[in-house]
Amino acid sequence: MISRGVGFMLLATFVFALMNVFVKLLPAIPAVEIVFFRSLISLVISVVILRSQGVSIWGKSRGWLLLRGTAGAIALVLYFITIQLIPLATAVTIQFITPIFTTIIGIFINRERVAPVQWIFFLIAFSGVLLVQGFDPRITPQLLLIGVVAAFFSGLAYNFIRKLKTSEHPLVIIFYFPLVTMPLTGAYSAFKWVQPSGWEWVFLLMVGVLTQIAQYYMTRAYQEEELNKVASVSYIGIFYALIFGWVIFGENFNLQTYLGMAVVLLGVVLNLWYKQYRMPKIN
Repeated sequence: MISRGVGFMLLATFVFALMNVFVKLLPAIPAVEIVFFRSLISLVISVVILRSQGVSIWGKSRGWLLLRGTAGAIALVLYFITIQLIPLATAVTIQFITPIFTTIIGIFINRERVAPVQWIFFLIAFSGVLLVQGFDPRITPQLLLIGVVAAFFSGLAYNFIRKLKTSEHPLVIIFYFPLVTMPLTGAYSAFKWVQPSGWEWVFLLMVGVLTQIAQYYMTRAYQEEELNKVASVSYIGIFYALIFGWVIFGENFNLQTYLGMAVVLLGVVLNLWYKQYRMPKIN
């Protein structure tokens, strides 16, 4: 029986995969500008829904909410850069080390436990990322670093969500993302503006709407379950990325790169398995 948190994350992962496709379909629009449009759409949707439900948009734990918004903004801009510049499945694979950072950071922010053997699983996953980079000439060390930093800030943002699990409405948490992101990306985009045209407007709209849906269910997932349990579920997104990348963008990889992706998945699956079935429970 799938728990509510896992079910929410499965749905969020699929919607995020669709969103990635539309970002990839916007190669001429700067990543910062895409994030600006995504934030504008999210802000409008969040305010309308919160007002209709009679929920205050400002929340209670404003410090944590602002930190969540800032970390999420940095993570999303960097992640969109990797989606635009490297193969879709590779960008997603690098982002999939987010649960590792989520777990490690969770030690300090949410007082969650990590067993010694889990560090071995983390090392396996990181080695897989290095294999992917080493056997794919389309991925430079600089782009790999951008992806890893994006994953780090995503892990930080998810810990802030976990910190807010009982005090805030999910849409309030989501609202603070565009609240922080819009001024930052808007100021930058004003000097680097690229005018969208034709289907690009539709793609930008889809990025905003799909991300809003995915963020909502992801937030619900992190509020329902332990970080380790739901974070690793998101790794199913690699299969979506491989399929979409091959069918839509004609992306192919050599055997060694597929091996690296498999090693990443092995590391996180082992971590999930240990967390669920082997780690001693605290009474």
